[in-house]
Amino acid sequence: MNWLEKIIAAKGSEIVAAKKRVREFRALAEQRRDFRDFAAAIQRRDRVRIIAETKKASPSAGIIAGNYDPVEAAKTYAANGADAISVLTERNYFGGAPEHLTRVRAAIGLPVLRKDFIIDEAQVFESIAIGADALLLIVAALKPEQLSALHHLATTHKMRVLVEVHTRDEIAMAVDANAKIIGINNRNLATLEVDLNTTEKLVSKIPQGITIVSESGVRTSADLKRMAAYPIDALLVGEGLMRGELSLEEV
Repeated sequence: MNWLEKIIAAKGSEIVAAKKRVREFRALAEQRRDFRDFAAAIQRRDRVRIIAETKKASPSAGIIAGNYDPVEAAKTYAANGADAISVLTERNYFGGAPEHLTRVRAAIGLPVLRKDFIIDEAQVFESIAIGADALLLIVAALKPEQLSALHHLATTHKMRVLVEVHTRDEIAMAVDANAKIIGINNRNLATLEVDLNTTEKLVSKIPQGITIVSESGVRTSADLKRMAAYPIDALLVGEGLMRGELSLEEV
């Protein structure tokens, strides 16, 4: 079993819990009107945009922030020029929780992305109910029909969707699902290995008119400059910022 499969397999109890509250989440989703425009925030204009991520841990790095406070991290990011915030809500391997996102969104004015492994419609309604402005869908974790259905459900409820890919075939699936924002993950989720060349190899394969995000692996100012030179709109940066190895002032 690879890492992505392990993470998905461990989410069973979370999904059962979300399904038990799906009527509540759906009702909150139908009432919500306060979405912040994640898509507009990450459109490249004068410079590459930054989605700054708050996370306590990861399978590849272990504990990243021992005294983890997602609100303080997000407030620091916002004060130093981040364009959007990503909050890890996955519990088992990343030390996250849905309530982290709710607290972060109440403390800042930027659009907030829910970073999790979403495979069921109950999680989409939950994402809206907890205050997310956008959510992540990982092509490698979903069948084509699941991807299309979850993307449609989210967008019809005014959510933005970051559709994550790692191969040319996955780009085709994302495009078929009508993705408007595609994230190229430089990390192979099966092995957790990182290769920044992934963005270079795939960026030209994404059709014109789609917003492009490069995810994972940016740890130094040299990495940031290298990635910003590609025709992408935004970078999603987490561990380097959480560890203090990278500063938003370098963007």
